[in-house]
Amino acid sequence: MAIPFSRPLALTQGDPAGVGPDITLLAWLRRRELGLPPFFLIGDPDVLAVRARKLGLDIPLHTIGNAAESPGVFADALPVMSIPAGVDVAAGEPHVATAKGTIASIEAAVALVIQGEALAVVTNPIAKSVLYEAGFKFPGHTEFLADLAMHATGQTVMPVMMLAGPKLRAIPVTIHIPLKDVPQALTLGLIIETCRIADRDLKQRFGIASPRLAIAGLNPHAGEGGAIGKEDESIIHPAVQILRDEGIDAIGPLPADTMFHDEARARYDVAVCMYHDQALIPAKALGFDDSVNVTLGLPFVRTSPDHGTAFGIAGKGLARETSLVAALKLGAQLGRTAESHR
Repeated sequence: MAIPFSRPLALTQGDPAGVGPDITLLAWLRRRELGLPPFFLIGDPDVLAVRARKLGLDIPLHTIGNAAESPGVFADALPVMSIPAGVDVAAGEPHVATAKGTIASIEAAVALVIQGEALAVVTNPIAKSVLYEAGFKFPGHTEFLADLAMHATGQTVMPVMMLAGPKLRAIPVTIHIPLKDVPQALTLGLIIETCRIADRDLKQRFGIASPRLAIAGLNPHAGEGGAIGKEDESIIHPAVQILRDEGIDAIGPLPADTMFHDEARARYDVAVCMYHDQALIPAKALGFDDSVNVTLGLPFVRTSPDHGTAFGIAGKGLARETSLVAALKLGAQLGRTAESHR
């Protein structure tokens, strides 16, 4: 049965001592001006109320019992599905006692989307160090979301991180590992599976009929025919050939230093890069305030602002809601496009 597009977005609280409350309040305040889709926050309404006062914002809050209440409330008040923070929260002062609520917020958002009550998960920034101190066992958001998806569906998923901005979409094949470990982690299978997921989700969620994938080389000048490293010839080139044999429009390995200027970007829909900074430096340089972190490969849509908790500016009126606004808009767009492909 088709579910109407009017379902709201489930927005997690992130670390309540960070800028998550600030940007959530600011985004709701601009809801009409920016034409934002309805969303509700899963978190502690008292934290929002205190932060609003600290920022000098007059924003009504409305506690909801279920996601279906959110669209009817959204025009006049910020809907909040209440999860206690666990401790009095001071802006800019993270506390391990808030970890339980932060994790519960993510779990609730995923459950609501999988149950069809919310359209997509949008996550506010977390502080991994705080969660680790509380016993959190996952490297980060993405791996936790993949585990939640596996337990909900019974199927193993491979999450793929993509930075999506108005000028560039970029995927790192390897993510949070030391640079010295990248060549060993970079395998034929990992490159192929990452690109398969990118191709599928660009079709099903971004509505791109024939995605064009530009595959970066690992070494300078894509290895210069083996003169500057062997990985481009021995791993990346064969992966590209296999992808092309499968009907995926992939080219590469390409020299990374010439992939990101205007004319080059016009020739592809996503850049698939071999390591974290190779993807994120150009993505953030070309769209620092309006790029969105999108997790591909999940059985639900997840977007997030492309920045961290920024404890140093929380509650000081310096946080900008631009990336959260972009994440909310893209989350709604991807959720609706995904529905049309079901």
